[in-house]
Amino acid sequence: MRILLAEDDALLGDGLRAGLRQQGFVVDWVRDGLAAERELRAEAAPGSQCYAAAVLDLGLPLKDGLDLLAGLRRDGITLPVLVLTARDAVPDRIRGLDLGADDYVIKPVDLFELGARLRALVRRSAGQPQELLRAQDVLLDPAARTVLRGGAAVSLSTREFDLLQAMMLGAGRVLSREQLEQQLYSWGQEVDSNAVEVHIHHLRRKLGADLIQTVRGVGYVLLREAAP
Repeated sequence: MRILLAEDDALLGDGLRAGLRQQGFVVDWVRDGLAAERELRAEAAPGSQCYAAAVLDLGLPLKDGLDLLAGLRRDGITLPVLVLTARDAVPDRIRGLDLGADDYVIKPVDLFELGARLRALVRRSAGQPQELLRAQDVLLDPAARTVLRGGAAVSLSTREFDLLQAMMLGAGRVLSREQLEQQLYSWGQEVDSNAVEVHIHHLRRKLGADLIQTVRGVGYVLLREAAP
């Protein structure tokens, strides 16, 4: 899943990006509040939803993180936001949560805890409260990055896993090729014109042809229950 990281400290930001990537996240990194606002406001445009969540430092230059968060929520942008800050006073935490933060982590942060909190935020925002994602006879574990079909392990490439996870989080919803590309690839990564189609072909071969359906001229939909 693709995450926006807003952190101005170069050393910390580099470590967070590397640690989250090791856990399977696709990470775009900005270093000031205005850049973060630009990216997050783009999420409100139809068909432009590429981030599953944002990690937002409060002490950003150019625009304070709390002001940014308050403005986003005021304008109806509901993307899950995890606040990452050195401000450990209880009133600061309360204010951040009241302004619309979905979770709050104090620096220094354990990278595995941060990854777990992000996965939980994304699951809840997608209406999937359970730790494991299920569709038909397929079971996906986001933390362990494993997939079972009918109880048997299935080996997927990194991109295949990420695509399947994105589609299972959006089960029952038609997703266009462009929307899937936006969720799978970060800035600067070249994307072959048929990359999504190739990955879906491989998923159908490994997980069954009926799991992912093509909606001609629109995109793809993953069926939570097998079609009658």
